[in-house]
Amino acid sequence: MPRNDLKQYDELADQWWEPRGDFAMLTWISAARVRHLPPGGGLLLDMACGGGLLAPFLDGWTHIGVDLSWPSLVQARDHGVAVSQANVLHLPFADATFDVVVAGEILEHVEDLPGAVAEACRVLRPGGTVVLDTIARTWWGRFSSITVGERVPAGPPKLLHDHRLFVDRDELLALAASHGVVLRLNGLRPSFIDYLLWWVGRRSSVRMLPTRSTAGLFQGAGVKA
Repeated sequence: MPRNDLKQYDELADQWWEPRGDFAMLTWISAARVRHLPPGGGLLLDMACGGGLLAPFLDGWTHIGVDLSWPSLVQARDHGVAVSQANVLHLPFADATFDVVVAGEILEHVEDLPGAVAEACRVLRPGGTVVLDTIARTWWGRFSSITVGERVPAGPPKLLHDHRLFVDRDELLALAASHGVVLRLNGLRPSFIDYLLWWVGRRSSVRMLPTRSTAGLFQGAGVKA
């Protein structure tokens, strides 16, 4: 199977909600997104929602998820997400529909980064918030997510990522700004102590901590003008 083959998500769909499964770190990252959400709730779009791992961390939000993997969407639906099978490059929603758009761990999988950013911003209402996390196109991004990441517990499954699609941070900032969104970036890493405790079975999850360096896994958040 080639790298970044979307069929992997169909084959691994039963792993979404396994605490020690192939997508364990995605649960930890989902929890870290919540710190960027505005208060009050509203209508939230989860681009490439997978199994709906963001659902337990949302309070007061109407959670709508889109994804290409139907087996993954079944998992999301079973956890309370309103789902739609759709491509993030062609979202089936009108302009300015959502109060929040989350693009979690998807931008490093699309071949059309400008198109994905444009769609996220198009369906976001003025004053709405976009939240994203992805992997930087750097040697550290490749080393941490592929060279090492694919060989450690809770790291991404083998062949899931193609480093050639990792995201240029300056390009991302410029693309978002062209659609009226000024992004603020921060890095993200697991708590080493939490990870060791999780590894030996003494913790059920791991905190993802913000960092100054955005050279590997990083987050972005901004408000649409």
